[in-house]
Amino acid sequence: MLGLAKAIDGINRAVASVVKWLALLMVLVQFCIVIGRYVFGVNSIAAQESVLYLHATVFMLGAGYTLLVDKHVRVDVFYARLGPAAQRRIDIFGHLFLLIPSMGALLYWSWPSVRNSWKILEGPISVGGIEAVFLLKSLIPAFCILILLQSFALLLRLFSERANA
Repeated sequence: MLGLAKAIDGINRAVASVVKWLALLMVLVQFCIVIGRYVFGVNSIAAQESVLYLHATVFMLGAGYTLLVDKHVRVDVFYARLGPAAQRRIDIFGHLFLLIPSMGALLYWSWPSVRNSWKILEGPISVGGIEAVFLLKSLIPAFCILILLQSFALLLRLFSERANA
């Protein structure tokens, strides 16, 4: 089972290795937009939207890796003061009763919108923008799947630790 968890980790690590370059690209594109607008008086709606697309891609596809390396936001104020066994119980509860159901609901309820967007190849957000809103909407199920996979891998580890404890 731990081999499966490592394989899932590998998926999110591979996605993150691509996404980190998209973050750099986003900064460079934004820099060019600012230079173009304020130095040369040139503006492009498509270029501005590309920053939005890159930003969404970085955050939506990078979330699984963030969960993997435990850098996600924790709301539990008592978690840090608890021992490893109590932390493990909270993590198991969080994955089984909060994270997995919420990602399942998001995947279920967003799918019709994504499917319809692909069916009509939904166009740009703004006039003159990127004609690929269907790709932007596709980030939602990709996000859910990457988070669900990583949650499953973490649960495998947590149950393995519990069995060994």
